[in-house]
Amino acid sequence: MSTLLADTGNPDLGLLRAINGLAVSAPGWLDSAVSWVGEYGILLGLAAVCLVAWLQARRRPDAPVAVAGLLWAPLAVAIAELANLPISAIVDRPRPFVDHPELEVLVEGKEGTLSFVSDHSAMSMGIAVALLLVNRRLGLVAGGLALVQGFCRMYMGVHYPTDVIGGFALATAVVLLLAPLAMAVLVPFCHALTRTAAAPLVVARRRDAGGAGVGGGRSRRRREPAAAEQQAPESDLAA
Repeated sequence: MSTLLADTGNPDLGLLRAINGLAVSAPGWLDSAVSWVGEYGILLGLAAVCLVAWLQARRRPDAPVAVAGLLWAPLAVAIAELANLPISAIVDRPRPFVDHPELEVLVEGKEGTLSFVSDHSAMSMGIAVALLLVNRRLGLVAGGLALVQGFCRMYMGVHYPTDVIGGFALATAVVLLLAPLAMAVLVPFCHALTRTAAAPLVVARRRDAGGAGVGGGRSRRRREPAAAEQQAPESDLAA
């Protein structure tokens, strides 16, 4: 069978068997939960983290730059997925359960697809690294989710450890190497959006101490003469 990565007699297969072996003795509900988390749950969690990061980025002094960094996350993931197409075809590595039917497979429909690199791992780590460039705390949270994603893919029996590592490496390389070029385009784009009706997507509406919006200063100035008129009788009485 054509493959550039031998998977017999090496630690790659041994680690996969050790992790996937946990599914054999685990209760059925746990296997189902891990399968859902590994297939959909982590990606939904990363989407929620990105939403929180966007809400925070809009309130930063450098909001256009921060939002531009967040826009780079899905774009970088898309580029990594496109780059994986020729890589996957060149490596031509079948799913691990094709050559090793003794593995416990927790998800169906993967028989005709290739294993290297792991798309799910690339997507999750691409988002994590891009977030790390914008918001360190949320980036670390996303990085933890990406590691869980890689573990789940091996637990499910659909990827070798090197598939997961390859996905992590591919996404990290795309995010970091192309970030300067991407930001050179996205930052001016986000600055331009602040001058359009789409400005709230980039910069949150600021509020002054009295609860007024950005334009609240004008209404405050209108109230000042009224306050002066109320004080005038007091000064006459004092005279």
